[in-house]
Amino acid sequence: MIKADTAVLELLEKRREAGLLRRLKKPENLVDFCSNDYLGLARSSVLRDTIAQAVASHPTLLNGATGSRLLAGNSALAEELESEIAVFHNAEAALIFNSGYDANIGLLASLPQRGDTLLTDELIHASMIDGSRLSVANRFKFRHNDLDDLENRLKRATGTVYVAVESVYSMDGDLAPLAEMTDLCERYEAALIVDEAHATGVFGPNGAGLVQALGLEKRVFARIHTFGKALGVHGAAVVGSTALRDFLINFARSFVYSTALPPHSLLAIQRVYRFLPQNGPLIERLHALRTYFQQQIQEQLPQTEWTSADSPIVGLIVPGNDACRAVATQLQKAGFDIRPIVSPTVPVGRERLRICLHAFNSEPEIDLLVQTLKYIDGTRI
Repeated sequence: MIKADTAVLELLEKRREAGLLRRLKKPENLVDFCSNDYLGLARSSVLRDTIAQAVASHPTLLNGATGSRLLAGNSALAEELESEIAVFHNAEAALIFNSGYDANIGLLASLPQRGDTLLTDELIHASMIDGSRLSVANRFKFRHNDLDDLENRLKRATGTVYVAVESVYSMDGDLAPLAEMTDLCERYEAALIVDEAHATGVFGPNGAGLVQALGLEKRVFARIHTFGKALGVHGAAVVGSTALRDFLINFARSFVYSTALPPHSLLAIQRVYRFLPQNGPLIERLHALRTYFQQQIQEQLPQTEWTSADSPIVGLIVPGNDACRAVATQLQKAGFDIRPIVSPTVPVGRERLRICLHAFNSEPEIDLLVQTLKYIDGTRI
Protein backbone atom coordinates (compact mmCIF):
# COMPACT_ATOMS: atom_id res chain seq x y z
CA MET A 1 0.00 0.00 0.00
CA ILE A 2 1.47 3.36 -1.03
CA LYS A 3 1.51 6.39 1.26
CA ALA A 4 -1.40 8.06 -0.51
CA ASP A 5 -3.62 5.01 0.02
CA THR A 6 -2.85 5.10 3.73
CA ALA A 7 -3.62 8.81 3.92
CA VAL A 8 -6.94 8.33 2.13
CA LEU A 9 -7.97 5.47 4.42
CA GLU A 10 -7.02 7.46 7.53
CA LEU A 11 -9.12 10.42 6.42
CA LEU A 12 -12.09 8.16 5.68
CA GLU A 13 -11.74 6.50 9.08
CA LYS A 14 -11.71 9.88 10.84
CA ARG A 15 -14.87 10.84 9.04
CA ARG A 16 -16.46 7.48 9.90
CA GLU A 17 -15.56 7.89 13.60
CA ALA A 18 -17.10 11.35 13.58
CA GLY A 19 -20.31 9.95 12.13
CA LEU A 20 -19.91 12.03 8.96
CA LEU A 21 -19.13 9.41 6.33
CA ARG A 22 -21.20 9.90 3.20
CA ARG A 23 -22.38 6.98 1.08
CA LEU A 24 -24.28 6.76 -2.18
CA LYS A 25 -27.78 5.37 -1.84
CA LYS A 26 -29.72 3.64 -4.60
CA PRO A 27 -33.25 4.87 -5.32
CA GLU A 28 -36.03 2.96 -3.57
CA ASN A 29 -39.76 2.85 -4.18
CA LEU A 30 -40.59 5.51 -1.59
CA VAL A 31 -42.86 8.57 -1.62
CA ASP A 32 -40.65 11.39 -2.88
CA PHE A 33 -40.26 14.16 -0.32
CA CYS A 34 -36.55 14.46 -1.12
CA SER A 35 -35.81 15.44 -4.71
CA ASN A 36 -35.62 18.90 -6.28
CA ASP A 37 -38.10 17.84 -8.99
CA TYR A 38 -40.62 20.38 -7.71
CA LEU A 39 -42.93 20.33 -10.73
CA GLY A 40 -42.43 16.67 -11.60
CA LEU A 41 -40.95 17.54 -14.99
CA ALA A 42 -38.08 15.07 -14.60
CA ARG A 43 -40.69 12.29 -14.66
CA SER A 44 -43.09 13.93 -17.13
CA SER A 45 -43.95 11.63 -20.03
CA VAL A 46 -45.27 14.64 -21.97
CA LEU A 47 -41.94 16.44 -21.70
CA ARG A 48 -40.05 13.22 -22.45
CA ASP A 49 -42.07 12.72 -25.64
CA THR A 50 -41.54 16.37 -26.61
CA ILE A 51 -37.78 16.00 -26.22
CA ALA A 52 -37.80 12.73 -28.18
CA GLN A 53 -39.69 14.40 -31.02
CA ALA A 54 -37.17 17.24 -31.07
CA VAL A 55 -34.26 14.79 -31.27
CA ALA A 56 -36.02 12.84 -34.02
CA SER A 57 -36.49 16.04 -36.01
CA HIS A 58 -32.71 16.54 -36.06
CA PRO A 59 -31.49 13.32 -37.78
CA THR A 60 -27.96 14.65 -38.26
CA LEU A 61 -27.54 15.55 -34.60
CA LEU A 62 -24.17 14.58 -33.14
CA ASN A 63 -24.05 12.40 -30.03
CA GLY A 64 -21.60 14.75 -28.31
CA ALA A 65 -20.40 18.33 -28.51
CA THR A 66 -16.87 17.17 -29.57
CA GLY A 67 -15.12 19.97 -27.69
CA SER A 68 -15.43 23.19 -25.74
CA ARG A 69 -17.56 26.01 -27.11
CA LEU A 70 -14.40 27.92 -28.06
CA LEU A 71 -13.12 24.99 -30.14
CA ALA A 72 -15.44 22.54 -31.93
CA GLY A 73 -18.32 22.57 -29.44
CA ASN A 74 -20.27 25.67 -30.45
CA SER A 75 -23.40 25.35 -32.55
CA ALA A 76 -26.28 27.32 -34.00
CA LEU A 77 -28.52 25.37 -31.61
CA ALA A 78 -26.56 26.55 -28.55
CA GLU A 79 -26.69 30.19 -29.63
CA GLU A 80 -30.38 29.96 -30.55
CA LEU A 81 -31.12 28.45 -27.15
CA GLU A 82 -29.19 31.16 -25.31
CA SER A 83 -31.18 33.81 -27.16
CA GLU A 84 -34.44 32.11 -26.12
CA ILE A 85 -33.30 31.89 -22.50
CA ALA A 86 -32.33 35.56 -22.48
CA VAL A 87 -35.76 36.58 -23.81
CA PHE A 88 -37.54 34.33 -21.30
CA HIS A 89 -35.63 35.92 -18.42
CA ASN A 90 -35.92 39.47 -19.80
CA ALA A 91 -32.15 39.86 -20.10
CA GLU A 92 -29.78 41.03 -22.82
CA ALA A 93 -27.89 37.76 -23.02
CA ALA A 94 -27.37 34.29 -21.56
CA LEU A 95 -24.46 31.86 -21.47
CA ILE A 96 -24.97 28.14 -20.90
CA PHE A 97 -22.76 26.20 -18.48
CA ASN A 98 -22.69 22.45 -17.92
CA SER A 99 -24.17 22.75 -14.40
CA GLY A 100 -25.11 25.27 -11.76
CA TYR A 101 -21.88 24.39 -9.97
CA ASP A 102 -19.86 25.21 -13.09
CA ALA A 103 -21.75 28.47 -13.54
CA ASN A 104 -21.15 29.67 -9.99
CA ILE A 105 -17.50 28.59 -10.02
CA GLY A 106 -16.86 30.32 -13.33
CA LEU A 107 -18.71 33.51 -12.50
CA LEU A 108 -17.44 34.17 -8.98
CA ALA A 109 -13.87 33.03 -9.59
CA SER A 110 -13.39 35.27 -12.61
CA LEU A 111 -15.53 38.36 -12.13
CA PRO A 112 -14.22 40.14 -8.98
CA GLN A 113 -10.64 41.32 -9.56
CA ARG A 114 -7.74 41.96 -7.18
CA GLY A 115 -8.63 44.95 -5.01
CA ASP A 116 -12.37 44.40 -5.53
CA THR A 117 -14.73 43.23 -2.77
CA LEU A 118 -17.01 40.20 -2.84
CA LEU A 119 -19.69 40.09 -0.14
CA THR A 120 -21.50 36.77 0.29
CA ASP A 121 -24.39 35.68 2.45
CA GLU A 122 -23.10 33.21 5.04
CA LEU A 123 -25.52 30.50 3.81
CA ILE A 124 -24.76 30.53 0.08
CA HIS A 125 -24.38 27.20 -1.69
CA ALA A 126 -21.08 25.33 -1.74
CA SER A 127 -20.62 26.16 -5.44
CA MET A 128 -20.71 29.89 -4.68
CA ILE A 129 -18.39 29.38 -1.73
CA ASP A 130 -15.89 27.50 -3.91
CA GLY A 131 -16.07 30.13 -6.64
CA SER A 132 -15.49 32.84 -4.03
CA ARG A 133 -12.46 31.00 -2.66
CA LEU A 134 -10.92 30.94 -6.12
CA SER A 135 -11.39 34.68 -6.53
CA VAL A 136 -8.46 37.06 -6.00
CA ALA A 137 -10.82 39.72 -4.58
CA ASN A 138 -11.29 40.52 -0.90
CA ARG A 139 -14.15 38.36 0.35
CA PHE A 140 -16.32 38.91 3.43
CA LYS A 141 -19.41 37.09 4.63
CA PHE A 142 -22.45 38.87 6.06
CA ARG A 143 -25.05 37.38 8.38
CA HIS A 144 -27.82 35.52 6.62
CA ASN A 145 -30.40 37.87 5.09
CA ASP A 146 -29.21 40.62 7.48
CA LEU A 147 -29.58 43.95 5.68
CA ASP A 148 -27.87 45.93 8.45
CA ASP A 149 -24.82 43.68 8.41
CA LEU A 150 -24.72 43.84 4.63
CA GLU A 151 -24.85 47.63 4.71
CA ASN A 152 -22.01 47.76 7.24
CA ARG A 153 -19.93 45.63 4.89
CA LEU A 154 -20.86 47.78 1.91
CA LYS A 155 -19.72 50.92 3.72
CA ARG A 156 -16.23 49.45 4.15
CA ALA A 157 -15.90 47.75 0.76
CA THR A 158 -13.23 48.78 -1.74
CA GLY A 159 -12.89 48.55 -5.50
CA THR A 160 -15.76 47.20 -7.55
CA VAL A 161 -18.18 45.56 -5.14
CA TYR A 162 -20.19 42.40 -5.76
CA VAL A 163 -22.88 40.91 -3.51
CA ALA A 164 -23.72 37.21 -3.99
CA VAL A 165 -26.89 35.62 -2.61
CA GLU A 166 -29.43 32.90 -3.37
CA SER A 167 -33.04 33.85 -4.03
CA VAL A 168 -34.29 30.66 -2.34
CA TYR A 169 -31.89 29.00 0.09
CA SER A 170 -31.49 25.30 -0.52
CA MET A 171 -31.27 24.15 3.11
CA ASP A 172 -33.65 26.50 4.96
CA GLY A 173 -36.00 27.21 2.05
CA ASP A 174 -36.27 30.88 3.01
CA LEU A 175 -36.21 33.77 0.54
CA ALA A 176 -33.66 36.55 0.28
CA PRO A 177 -35.05 40.09 0.75
CA LEU A 178 -34.15 40.86 -2.83
CA ALA A 179 -36.00 44.16 -3.20
CA GLU A 180 -34.25 45.65 -0.16
CA MET A 181 -30.91 44.17 -1.19
CA THR A 182 -31.27 45.67 -4.66
CA ASP A 183 -31.93 49.10 -3.13
CA LEU A 184 -28.85 48.75 -0.90
CA CYS A 185 -26.64 47.65 -3.76
CA GLU A 186 -27.74 50.57 -5.91
CA ARG A 187 -27.10 52.99 -3.05
CA TYR A 188 -23.52 51.76 -2.72
CA GLU A 189 -22.97 51.08 -6.43
CA ALA A 190 -22.54 47.35 -5.86
CA ALA A 191 -23.45 44.62 -8.35
CA LEU A 192 -25.96 42.05 -7.10
CA ILE A 193 -25.54 38.41 -8.17
CA VAL A 194 -28.50 36.10 -7.51
CA ASP A 195 -28.45 32.31 -7.72
CA GLU A 196 -31.99 31.36 -8.76
CA ALA A 197 -31.40 27.58 -8.64
CA HIS A 198 -34.36 26.77 -6.37
CA ALA A 199 -36.59 29.56 -7.67
CA THR A 200 -36.42 28.72 -11.38
CA GLY A 201 -39.67 27.03 -12.35
CA VAL A 202 -41.20 27.73 -8.93
CA PHE A 203 -41.58 31.51 -8.64
CA GLY A 204 -42.27 34.32 -11.07
CA PRO A 205 -44.10 34.51 -14.41
CA ASN A 206 -44.07 31.02 -15.98
CA GLY A 207 -41.49 30.04 -13.36
CA ALA A 208 -38.98 32.66 -14.47
CA GLY A 209 -37.62 33.11 -10.94
CA LEU A 210 -37.95 35.32 -7.89
CA VAL A 211 -36.06 38.24 -9.44
CA GLN A 212 -38.66 38.51 -12.19
CA ALA A 213 -41.49 37.91 -9.74
CA LEU A 214 -40.34 41.12 -8.06
CA GLY A 215 -39.66 42.99 -11.31
CA LEU A 216 -35.96 43.42 -10.50
CA GLU A 217 -34.37 41.85 -13.57
CA LYS A 218 -33.07 45.17 -14.95
CA ARG A 219 -31.50 46.04 -11.58
CA VAL A 220 -29.74 42.74 -10.82
CA PHE A 221 -26.28 42.38 -12.38
CA ALA A 222 -26.30 38.60 -12.91
CA ARG A 223 -28.61 35.66 -12.34
CA ILE A 224 -27.81 31.95 -12.36
CA HIS A 225 -30.65 29.71 -13.54
CA THR A 226 -30.20 25.97 -13.02
CA PHE A 227 -32.07 23.46 -15.17
CA GLY A 228 -31.60 20.31 -13.08
CA LYS A 229 -34.13 21.10 -10.37
CA ALA A 230 -37.69 22.22 -11.17
CA LEU A 231 -36.98 22.15 -14.92
CA GLY A 232 -36.16 18.45 -14.76
CA VAL A 233 -33.24 18.42 -17.25
CA HIS A 234 -29.59 19.45 -16.82
CA GLY A 235 -27.26 22.43 -17.16
CA ALA A 236 -27.44 26.08 -16.17
CA ALA A 237 -27.13 29.58 -17.58
CA VAL A 238 -25.84 32.92 -16.39
CA VAL A 239 -28.09 35.72 -17.62
CA GLY A 240 -27.20 39.40 -17.66
CA SER A 241 -25.72 41.89 -20.06
CA THR A 242 -24.03 41.17 -23.38
CA ALA A 243 -20.80 42.48 -21.87
CA LEU A 244 -21.06 39.98 -19.01
CA ARG A 245 -21.58 37.13 -21.50
CA ASP A 246 -18.52 38.21 -23.49
CA PHE A 247 -16.49 38.48 -20.27
CA LEU A 248 -17.40 34.95 -19.19
CA ILE A 249 -16.57 33.53 -22.62
CA ASN A 250 -13.09 34.97 -22.16
CA PHE A 251 -12.40 34.50 -18.45
CA ALA A 252 -14.67 31.85 -16.86
CA ARG A 253 -12.40 28.81 -16.76
CA SER A 254 -15.25 26.37 -16.13
CA PHE A 255 -16.69 27.51 -19.46
CA VAL A 256 -13.48 27.93 -21.47
CA TYR A 257 -12.00 24.55 -20.58
CA SER A 258 -15.12 22.32 -20.44
CA THR A 259 -16.47 20.21 -23.25
CA ALA A 260 -19.87 21.70 -24.07
CA LEU A 261 -23.20 20.03 -23.32
CA PRO A 262 -24.22 17.52 -26.01
CA PRO A 263 -26.87 18.57 -28.53
CA HIS A 264 -29.42 16.24 -26.92
CA SER A 265 -29.12 18.21 -23.66
CA LEU A 266 -29.51 21.51 -25.51
CA LEU A 267 -32.71 20.28 -27.14
CA ALA A 268 -34.01 19.11 -23.76
CA ILE A 269 -33.36 22.55 -22.26
CA GLN A 270 -34.98 24.27 -25.23
CA ARG A 271 -38.07 22.12 -25.05
CA VAL A 272 -38.54 22.54 -21.30
CA TYR A 273 -38.31 26.35 -21.67
CA ARG A 274 -40.98 26.21 -24.37
CA PHE A 275 -42.96 23.87 -22.13
CA LEU A 276 -42.90 26.16 -19.05
CA PRO A 277 -45.71 28.55 -20.12
CA GLN A 278 -48.08 25.55 -20.00
CA ASN A 279 -47.21 24.78 -16.40
CA GLY A 280 -49.10 27.49 -14.52
CA PRO A 281 -51.44 24.87 -12.98
CA LEU A 282 -48.45 22.84 -11.76
CA ILE A 283 -46.91 25.87 -10.08
CA GLU A 284 -50.26 26.76 -8.48
CA ARG A 285 -50.65 23.16 -7.30
CA LEU A 286 -47.16 23.20 -5.78
CA HIS A 287 -47.83 26.34 -3.76
CA ALA A 288 -51.26 25.09 -2.69
CA LEU A 289 -49.61 21.94 -1.30
CA ARG A 290 -47.00 24.09 0.44
CA THR A 291 -49.77 26.03 2.17
CA TYR A 292 -51.57 22.81 3.07
CA PHE A 293 -48.41 21.30 4.56
CA GLN A 294 -47.79 24.39 6.66
CA GLN A 295 -51.33 24.26 8.01
CA GLN A 296 -50.96 20.60 8.95
CA ILE A 297 -47.67 20.95 10.80
CA GLN A 298 -48.94 24.00 12.68
CA GLU A 299 -52.03 22.11 13.80
CA GLN A 300 -50.58 18.62 14.31
CA LEU A 301 -46.97 19.32 15.35
CA PRO A 302 -47.08 22.60 17.29
CA GLN A 303 -44.06 21.79 19.49
CA THR A 304 -41.66 21.13 16.60
CA GLU A 305 -39.26 23.64 15.05
CA TRP A 306 -39.30 24.14 11.31
CA THR A 307 -37.44 26.31 8.85
CA SER A 308 -39.09 28.70 6.39
CA ALA A 309 -42.70 28.53 5.19
CA ASP A 310 -41.93 30.54 2.06
CA SER A 311 -40.93 27.86 -0.44
CA PRO A 312 -41.43 24.14 -1.19
CA ILE A 313 -38.30 23.42 0.90
CA VAL A 314 -39.01 23.00 4.61
CA GLY A 315 -36.78 21.60 7.32
CA LEU A 316 -37.71 19.86 10.56
CA ILE A 317 -34.99 20.70 13.07
CA VAL A 318 -33.72 17.56 14.83
CA PRO A 319 -30.52 18.56 16.69
CA GLY A 320 -27.67 16.09 16.62
CA ASN A 321 -26.41 14.02 13.70
CA ASP A 322 -27.33 10.67 15.23
CA ALA A 323 -30.81 11.79 16.28
CA CYS A 324 -31.49 13.31 12.88
CA ARG A 325 -30.38 10.15 11.08
CA ALA A 326 -32.51 8.01 13.41
CA VAL A 327 -35.69 9.93 12.58
CA ALA A 328 -34.88 9.82 8.85
CA THR A 329 -34.40 6.05 9.04
CA GLN A 330 -37.79 5.60 10.69
CA LEU A 331 -39.47 7.75 8.05
CA GLN A 332 -37.82 5.75 5.27
CA LYS A 333 -39.03 2.52 6.84
CA ALA A 334 -42.51 4.06 6.83
CA GLY A 335 -42.22 4.62 3.06
CA PHE A 336 -41.05 8.24 2.78
CA ASP A 337 -37.92 9.31 0.93
CA ILE A 338 -36.67 11.95 3.35
CA ARG A 339 -32.97 12.45 4.03
CA PRO A 340 -31.13 13.86 7.04
CA ILE A 341 -29.03 16.99 6.57
CA VAL A 342 -26.32 16.87 9.22
CA SER A 343 -23.41 19.00 10.29
CA PRO A 344 -21.07 20.24 8.90
CA THR A 345 -23.41 20.74 5.90
CA VAL A 346 -25.59 22.73 8.33
CA PRO A 347 -24.45 24.28 11.64
CA VAL A 348 -24.12 22.06 14.70
CA GLY A 349 -27.44 22.01 16.52
CA ARG A 350 -29.36 22.89 13.34
CA GLU A 351 -29.41 19.41 11.82
CA ARG A 352 -32.68 18.81 10.04
CA LEU A 353 -34.85 16.62 7.88
CA ARG A 354 -35.06 18.43 4.55
CA ILE A 355 -38.55 17.93 3.15
CA CYS A 356 -39.24 18.97 -0.43
CA LEU A 357 -42.78 19.28 -1.70
CA HIS A 358 -43.75 18.57 -5.29
CA ALA A 359 -46.73 19.22 -7.52
CA PHE A 360 -47.18 15.42 -7.77
CA ASN A 361 -47.46 14.89 -4.01
CA SER A 362 -50.97 14.54 -2.59
CA GLU A 363 -52.81 15.72 0.49
CA PRO A 364 -53.19 12.12 1.76
CA GLU A 365 -49.41 11.62 1.46
CA ILE A 366 -48.85 14.80 3.46
CA ASP A 367 -51.41 13.71 6.06
CA LEU A 368 -49.68 10.33 6.46
CA LEU A 369 -46.26 11.97 6.75
CA VAL A 370 -47.46 14.34 9.47
CA GLN A 371 -49.16 11.52 11.37
CA THR A 372 -45.99 9.42 11.12
CA LEU A 373 -43.95 12.27 12.55
CA LYS A 374 -46.34 12.51 15.48
CA TYR A 375 -45.53 8.96 16.50
CA ILE A 376 -41.81 8.67 15.85
CA ASP A 377 -40.39 6.30 18.48
CA GLY A 378 -37.25 6.73 20.49
CA THR A 379 -36.26 10.20 19.32
CA ARG A 380 -37.61 13.49 20.52
CA ILE A 381 -38.66 15.84 17.71
